Amino acid sequence: MKLKMSLLLFLGMSLQTFAQENVTYQKPSPSILTLADYERAPSVSMDTKKEYLLLSYRNTYKSLDDLNQDELRLGGLRINPTTNISSTVTYVNNLKIRKVKDQNEVQVAGLPQNPRISNISWSPNDSKIAFTHTAATGVELWTIDVALATAKKVSEATLNANIGSPFVWMKDNNTLLVKMLPKNRAALLDSKKDLPTGPIISNADGSKSQNRTYPDMLKNMNDEINFENIMTSELYKINLDGTATLFKKAAMYAGESFSPDGNYLMLTTIQKPFSHIVPLSRFPSKSVVYDKDGNEVKTVNEVPLTEIIPKGFMAVRKGKRNMSWRADKPATLVYVEALDGGDPANKVDFRDEVLLWNAPFTSPANTLVKTPQRFSGIMWGTENVAVLMDEWYDTRNTKTYLINPAAPEQAPKVIFDRNSQDVYADPGNFETRKNEFNRYVLAIENNKTFLIGAGFTKNGQFPFISEMDLKTLQTKRLYTSSYTDKKEDILEIENLKEGTVLVQIQSKNEYPNYYLRNIKQKNKLTPITTFQNPFESIKNVNKEVIKYTRKDGVQLSGTLYLPVGYDKVKKEKMPLLIWAYPAEYKDKNSAGQSTQNPNEFTFPNYGSFVYWVTKGYVVLDDAAFPIIGEGTTEPNDNFITQLVDNAEAAINAVDALGYINRKKVAVGGHSYGAFMTANLLTHSNLFACGIARSGAYNRTLTPFGFQSEQRNYWESPEVYTAMSPFMNAGKMKTPMLLVHGEADNNPGTFTLQTERYFQALKGLGAPARMVILPKESHGYAAKENILHLLWEQDQFLEKYLKN
Repeated sequence: MKLKMSLLLFLGMSLQTFAQENVTYQKPSPSILTLADYERAPSVSMDTKKEYLLLSYRNTYKSLDDLNQDELRLGGLRINPTTNISSTVTYVNNLKIRKVKDQNEVQVAGLPQNPRISNISWSPNDSKIAFTHTAATGVELWTIDVALATAKKVSEATLNANIGSPFVWMKDNNTLLVKMLPKNRAALLDSKKDLPTGPIISNADGSKSQNRTYPDMLKNMNDEINFENIMTSELYKINLDGTATLFKKAAMYAGESFSPDGNYLMLTTIQKPFSHIVPLSRFPSKSVVYDKDGNEVKTVNEVPLTEIIPKGFMAVRKGKRNMSWRADKPATLVYVEALDGGDPANKVDFRDEVLLWNAPFTSPANTLVKTPQRFSGIMWGTENVAVLMDEWYDTRNTKTYLINPAAPEQAPKVIFDRNSQDVYADPGNFETRKNEFNRYVLAIENNKTFLIGAGFTKNGQFPFISEMDLKTLQTKRLYTSSYTDKKEDILEIENLKEGTVLVQIQSKNEYPNYYLRNIKQKNKLTPITTFQNPFESIKNVNKEVIKYTRKDGVQLSGTLYLPVGYDKVKKEKMPLLIWAYPAEYKDKNSAGQSTQNPNEFTFPNYGSFVYWVTKGYVVLDDAAFPIIGEGTTEPNDNFITQLVDNAEAAINAVDALGYINRKKVAVGGHSYGAFMTANLLTHSNLFACGIARSGAYNRTLTPFGFQSEQRNYWESPEVYTAMSPFMNAGKMKTPMLLVHGEADNNPGTFTLQTERYFQALKGLGAPARMVILPKESHGYAAKENILHLLWEQDQFLEKYLKN
């Protein structure tokens, strides 16, 4: 009997082993590799005076070795414990400076060897640039003299960059406040080697705590000790000559913010107890204001551990939140408090109260305004002008108000009242400029302010600049882009009187470049950059935005690419690839609006199917997949039906143009798009195969909501079950390629989701292939993995679609 059982066990293990493939890293076919293995153009940063450009260069991809570093995953962070900086940082490897009016770039001299640069920040007066360099043993502080284009090291590798930028400029332009590792820092504990002193225990006290499935949470006491270790810093004032002075003793500093006049500093520290179910953003915290010499002025906020928040996207915690300095005053704090207990279910006249608190905080805060909906932001202007926004997710409503901060008794005036998803009615964003405190405030000239809009319309995209009269609240169009063969993005207004505007212009085969446009002389364009197209092999590919109609009348769109060299006269029937991502809406009108522009530069990347135009495929990229729930109906109540209707409409539209063989159609998507793909293959016969990357397939594993679903599993079990491909795995008979990063860090899309779904498909006889990319998180980064992914997709499509 033992021999028989051993033999069966051996055979079972053998079958499992034979089911795997020992594949080394592969590269895609030459036509795809040429597009994928390109040199990235530098990113551009300008000083506020638009005198100098900083050009930042980085590798197109990370390497697998970059991802294979030591890593701690604590409190929602991923940290390299050796260098004390996030393990997910993408480094810049070179810097150049150029005067805007010149054409020649100047190499920054004195950079560290093998630069790994991040946290780049201009000084308040734009004369210096600070950055960090991650050396082998830690993070160093460096600065650049902009005029001289020379860099120098300011500190040793002892900065604590575990929670973002470790420094902030002080008002004198010569000093930085820097988080440094404590000199007596204890060694990290090794959870794998240290024996536990007891079990891990969590309690539920009966209070509802409907938290989503967060990754990388603290799990035990060792994690708590290590978390406190990596978060703890000493604060130093460091002069540009390298002189360092201790400013504040060790604490878990999580935020440092100077008042506009520079005379006060608000420091926020993380407190105990920590949580094992929510990330550090919901740990207890304490905010204290000090004067510029470090003397304590006032404790201005204490936030308890926030594990329990009411249900709904508009739910917030009780107490002071969104605390920051008012940008147009020397030293005034502004913060918000919920008037509904933070619970969207409570019926109240006003949801939030906005309060102002003047330094030195000896008098109580004063109410500025109360908002009918949830506060969503404020833009300061002058003593008498500010713009306030509130919103409500369930109705998708957003309102913009004009308020008078000097007269809180005056009722706010509604400027805009609109559906936040109605992009055709978007009035644009208010233009800002720096004030005497070096803070961004509303740009106001002659009692007029200005808006820059993306300019989406039913006839295409035409970005604009509008002028709004602050007395009448009437708007006047100053400039509208008239391009029909290019795409123009208006970035900011440089000189209101002269009409100079910074823009970026591109076309489907012209790389995006920066220009100065004079809107008073519409044809006058002064080029700033001249980046070249790195994708020559597809520069002439046929590209258009097509619009079509779903069977219920909803207008849809997608960007259609025809294969390289395709003959539109002969119209050979080619295979079709559809790439999409579902989006939820509350009305059909908004769902039917298009934000696609055929003149946008064709930039192939691993997040789309565009590469395959070189392989004889028609590609419908970013196909619209709206899921609509009008009135009291939630979008997901009819998710599967609408999903299939979207797909059918897309295929019908391209087929009607005569380009495709509708029996050879594949669909793909990433994250929620992967979830979409699995459901389409399960519940329709429209596709020959599909590619699903880094998705979630069992919604019972995300029981307290997912994507835009606010209801929990126990409120709507039928919705969760019907939407879960895992629950319907027995219906899935279409070939599917499942891909996932081994170290996914996205809430809900744990790698386990793909592993268990693949097990179900395999056990039920579905044709599926699972590829787990080593070391990758939710978005893929390593060159080896990305090139292999493209190879996998290419092989899969050749086998199950083309042939």
